[in-house]
Amino acid sequence: MNKGLIAGAMISVLATPAVATEMTVISYGGVSKTVQTEVFYQPFEAAHQVKLIAGEYNGEMGRIKVMVDTNSVNWDVVQVEGDDLVRGCEEGLFEPLDQARLGKQEDFVPGTLSDCGAGLLVWSMALAYNTDALKTAPDGWQDFWDIKKFPGKRALRRGPKFNLEAALMADGVPREQIYQVLGTPEGVNRAFHKLDEIKPYIQWWEAGAQPMQFLASNDVVMTTAFNGRIFAAEQSGAPIKPIWNGSIYSIDYWAIPRGSKNKALAEDFIAFTLRPENQQKHTTQLGYGSVNLHTAALLDPNLARQLNTAPDNMARSMAVSSEFWIDHGEELQERFNAWVARKG
Repeated sequence: MNKGLIAGAMISVLATPAVATEMTVISYGGVSKTVQTEVFYQPFEAAHQVKLIAGEYNGEMGRIKVMVDTNSVNWDVVQVEGDDLVRGCEEGLFEPLDQARLGKQEDFVPGTLSDCGAGLLVWSMALAYNTDALKTAPDGWQDFWDIKKFPGKRALRRGPKFNLEAALMADGVPREQIYQVLGTPEGVNRAFHKLDEIKPYIQWWEAGAQPMQFLASNDVVMTTAFNGRIFAAEQSGAPIKPIWNGSIYSIDYWAIPRGSKNKALAEDFIAFTLRPENQQKHTTQLGYGSVNLHTAALLDPNLARQLNTAPDNMARSMAVSSEFWIDHGEELQERFNAWVARKG
């Protein structure tokens, strides 16, 4: 072969990028991952010429800790709940974020941007009921506890979080005083005594799909549920409606595990997902509230009114306290487990 041709071929090979940049994003899977792939992952890949590897997990913070501690981080962006973000930041598991790359604080729901996390969506634990089973709509947690007026089984997520808050609201504690009361031994006793009243009527759920299944099969007449699941059920034509009075909302966050080799690209991805036009697509398909305040103007007005972040709905809800559950979650989980196991 001509030496000039060989040399030219070698130069051509050397000039070609060996491998496209890869980045791994981890979320909770299911329908959310499917939607995220369509509205976030694929458009970002096209815009940045990057191969995005989409994975999933069940929120096990231990997996992140092991990766960070052993310097073997192979996740670049991970979806975490508010409690885990605060705890992970304190333990040094997440990279600090360059806020200037993400946007202005005033453009987002309060609490969206933090030192090492950026909110992805606003979700709520709300009361849902079967409109075929109950001709009169319940109006909140006091009705959830009213077995005479609304006979039948109720479903609750198996755990103390959200249930203790709901119990105190059912017992007449104002929303703004819930954590003040729950922060005392007397308040905790009061919440568990209130749960005692409906314990024989409770059917526990653990997976997010279960509450809608329980309602659809008439196993229960009311349940707590993630608002996105309620939205999906409504969209499918199921006779299920949410009650926003007393609903408890939180934010899911994107975070970057400390040691990611693609921190700048990961921040670009996070900023991309926070844009109002991308949040609009995400919210429209999943029914979770947007963290970007400019998204509302892009939504169909009928849809906007159904969301947990609609002004009227937010006015009747309360924010979960990540700080409270970080400080008291372990002891309350132990007490809850003992309470569930106890007969009677």
